[in-house]
Parts: sequence; structure tokens; C-alpha cells
Amino acid sequence: MVKIKEIIRALELFAPPSLQESYDNSGLITGNPDDEFTGAILSIDTTENIVDEAIKKGVNLIISHHPIVFSGLKQLIGKNYIERTIIKAIKNDIAIYAAHTNMDNVQAGVNTKICEKLNLHNCSVLVPSGKLKKLVTFIPTEQAERVRAAVFKAGAGHIGNYDSCSYNLEGQGSFRALEGANPFVGDIGKVHFEKEIRFETIFPAHLQSSVISALLIAHPYEEVAYDIYPLDNVNEKIGAGMIGELEKPLPEKDFLNILKKKFNVPVIRHTELFNKDIKRVAVCGGSGSFLLRDAINQSADIFITGDFKYHQFFDAEKRIIIADIGHYESEQFTKELFYDILTKKFPTFAFYFSEINTNPVKYY
Repeated sequence: MVKIKEIIRALELFAPPSLQESYDNSGLITGNPDDEFTGAILSIDTTENIVDEAIKKGVNLIISHHPIVFSGLKQLIGKNYIERTIIKAIKNDIAIYAAHTNMDNVQAGVNTKICEKLNLHNCSVLVPSGKLKKLVTFIPTEQAERVRAAVFKAGAGHIGNYDSCSYNLEGQGSFRALEGANPFVGDIGKVHFEKEIRFETIFPAHLQSSVISALLIAHPYEEVAYDIYPLDNVNEKIGAGMIGELEKPLPEKDFLNILKKKFNVPVIRHTELFNKDIKRVAVCGGSGSFLLRDAINQSADIFITGDFKYHQFFDAEKRIIIADIGHYESEQFTKELFYDILTKKFPTFAFYFSEINTNPVKYY
């Protein structure tokens, strides 16, 4: 029997909630995580129609990109679509889960999916913001290999295209076991000296609990000495937006035609064209105008996102093409991302793409 919390865990291993922005409300919004899982609707938004769809399909979980609740609810009386949706979900025992900016900020998330649709290569995070920490601990020499392997398996020791990165220094540790202790080596009441390895490695801050848990389980000592240091170094795999390159440069209009077709958009709002080829492409799902300066600084030829305001188009200053394809349109493939993550882990369960277009913006 699979429970809802196991489905959530699979999503949060991929995109930890700690990566969400401070204003966000990703996570389980309604429902009991211990309920047996019967299936899920995958959507961009959660609305009354989406809840109806879950009822019709006989599933008890909605997984959406946008949270139905951003700020606190002071009452539930059905006065707006948010309250009506929540009430209907609760009445029908349907859980609602959202993975929003944490799914945006993880490297293999929403923006990677956009890059895949555009066949971009050499992709990297546009503005890295992930935090790193350093673990320092002391391991008996003979057990060092086992402890290192456990810590690396938990996600520590990754630097760029390398893993199992660490620094190891031989030395001698001392301790005295007091009454009530159960020492791995040494005798109660006597100072003991042990050959040890000083082991140092880095890890993404959001993995701290799993890294420390792995350390404590694998380490032979009853009391494990370790230090955690915050670092100013940035985790290049976490952050906002992405930038990549086309395999071959394309004329601007040819690229815009491809963009329009692949994202099935009725219109692209864009700045002035320069009559030159496009090679470097910056993207950001959702509202990405805050990344324009970064796209320009990284020599992007075009920046694809949504929700640009009129005066913000002037900020391109003829140095880049802004292509606003719409908020919903830029994030529409997040449903595929959910599906890919979950069907690998739970291949025998039903995950349905919502058949409802929840985009509130219409084009005449």
C-alpha cells in the first residue's frame, strides 16, 4: 500500500521544499499524508474544475505547479474560487500538493524542461543561488572508507562534473569514556588515543539533514564529533532561469516560428528584431522579468519568459530580444516533469495529465 506521503517524498527528493522562495507556499495544502494513494491529477493550477476532474477519475491527489493558497485563509465560506476549491477538495477527501518555486529553482526542473523543448545545449543555471556547507568530521582510519561512501551517497562531495570530492588528513584523536558510556574503542575512565582521518567535504545546504543522518548511521563512534561550516561559495546547480545554446544559429523569425509552434502560443509579445541569428537563449518559466539584466550580461540573444510589463520592454535597450510567451504557456510542460519523476518510482499507479486548460488569460 502506497501512501500520499510517499508520493510527496518522491517529488521532494527531486525538488526539496527548502529551495522555494520566501513568498511561496509549496507543499501539502490539504489532505492527510497518511491516506492510501489511489492516483493523481497533474496540473498547472488547482481550481474547482480540477477537483471535479479528480472526482471523475477516482483519484485522491492533485499535484499542481501553482499553490491554490499563497497567503493565510481567515475563513472558509466559499466567497471566492480559492475557498470553494479548498472546500470541495476537503469534502471529497482529495489532497492538494504544490511544487512551485522549488521546482523552478532545481537544476533539472521547470527551466530544464523548457530548454529540452527548444533543443538547447550546454545549459546552465542563469543566476545560481544555491547555498553550500562544509562537513568536517573525524573517523577511525579503518572505518573511513565506509563512512565516506555513506556521506557521498547522501549527496555530499559533488563539485561540477566530479563526485566523491573530499580532503583527508591523518592524525590522532583522544577521548576518555565516562561512566555510562559504551565506547567503540578504549576503556571506561582511561584516556584513549586513536588513529583517525580528518574528513572534509561540501554539500548543498538543503541536504544537511540527510547528510548528517548518513554520517551518524555509518560512523562507529557512540558520540560523533563533527562541524558544519556555512560557505560563501554558490551551488551552481540551484537558482533562477537557465541559459543554453542552439546547435546551429537560426534567423530570428525562424526561431520565433519554432518557439510559437512548440509552445502552441497564439501570439508572442517581443521587442524589436535585429535581423541577425540567434545562438544563445535564456529562459525562465513564469514571471522572469527580474532576470533580464542577467540574460543581457551573459550575452543571450533572446530571453523567453512571461509577464513582462509595458515599460519593462524598454529595458532591453536593443541589446537583447525579449520574447514574452505568457506565464501559463512557459510552464505548461511542468506536468510532464511531474509525470517523469513519479512514473519512474511508481510505474503501476495512475497519473493523469489534466485535460483542463486553467490559463486565465484568453486571446481573441
